[in-house]
Amino acid sequence: MNVAIDLDGVLGDTRPLWNAWLEDAARRFHSIAELDPRALPADRVAAARELDRWAERGIGDWRASLARFAEDHAPVYLRPKARVNAALRRLEAAGARIAVFTDAPEELARVALSHLGAARRVQALTEHPDDDAVVIDNPDQLARLEI
Repeated sequence: MNVAIDLDGVLGDTRPLWNAWLEDAARRFHSIAELDPRALPADRVAAARELDRWAERGIGDWRASLARFAEDHAPVYLRPKARVNAALRRLEAAGARIAVFTDAPEELARVALSHLGAARRVQALTEHPDDDAVVIDNPDQLARLEI
């Protein structure tokens, strides 16, 4: 069985952490290149393309900055969920292939998975679920999933 789990809808919502980093980056790099977080697309894949262009103006590797910020601040924004982690253990024990999908940049998603205690159970991290996967987009669906 292939299972695709929505990171933000099931495991932990990374958007508040993303938004906090955007505000921090806008403030920290203001003297190099202005950034208006409110002007970025809501879709984080599209926002990442905009940030790539922003970074070309002298910012450098914004993804490394995001990863460092996420590592430092994840405990404030993300809390592991015992019920969700129990369901992940159950899926893993049953031999399910677990993928997680999100529009968050990979650097943020990997930090979140690690902090939430799910990294070692996840075989793939993607932007979109595979066509043959059972898609899980809320914790109740995960708890009710029959394996």
